[in-house]
Amino acid sequence: MYFDKPWCDWTGDESRKAQYDSVAKNIITSSLNLDEFFKVSQCTSAKEMWDVLEVMYEGTSDVKRARKHTLIQEYELFRMKPWETIAEVQKRFTHIVNHLIGLDKVFDKEERNIKILKCLDRSWQPKGTAISETRDLSTLTTATLFGKLREHEMEMIRLNEQEHSDRKQNGITLKSAVQKEDSDDECSSSCSETETLTLLTRKFSKFLKKKGKEKSQPFKRYNNKKVDNSTNITCFGCGKQGHVKMECPNQAPKEKASEKRYVKNKK
Repeated sequence: MYFDKPWCDWTGDESRKAQYDSVAKNIITSSLNLDEFFKVSQCTSAKEMWDVLEVMYEGTSDVKRARKHTLIQEYELFRMKPWETIAEVQKRFTHIVNHLIGLDKVFDKEERNIKILKCLDRSWQPKGTAISETRDLSTLTTATLFGKLREHEMEMIRLNEQEHSDRKQNGITLKSAVQKEDSDDECSSSCSETETLTLLTRKFSKFLKKKGKEKSQPFKRYNNKKVDNSTNITCFGCGKQGHVKMECPNQAPKEKASEKRYVKNKK
């Protein structure tokens, strides 16, 4: 067998490799916790320890491939959620991109920037259009883009708070005006109610007075009615008109007395 180096050089290289391997094992074990150390404690080389840790945290090649496809699909369907802030969008987007980079899936700056602007909701459309027209997306970094979006978000929050305070102030002014109108309406309504009550009292007083007069003159009306209808009365004694049998002048005194007693007993 042919060797390029003498035997002494090969033995020197082997001892140097063993020394490097021991140093690497010490570095790896010093950075592990107790559970991780027990999983790699039976390994004889630093390479073996590294392979165990790689499979434990990144999985096998099949697991990596499935995870990569899942993250790519999540990246393609990435959208801004309702009531989500730009900081929260940046956190989720950066988390997905970093995991894809770890799985050897790399995106250029322009592709990432276009994806960020497309994932925003309708309220961010004017700002996204302005950035894409005034900035070169191929050279703009993701951090700078999110910084521009956060700046716009802070300005929108300030304007919303100002509009809210203005509406609140206008509402207080309108409420005071309405209360004043209500007080005026209550005053006018109370005055009208007082006038109505006074008018009703006067009418009721007149009604009572009229009723009292009618009660005091019942016999007068009856007598007037009797006088008016006296011409139509016919006496059953003599057959003449103008009087009744009890008042008949042609009747005998005895018959009058008996007639009066009959009427009295009947009553």
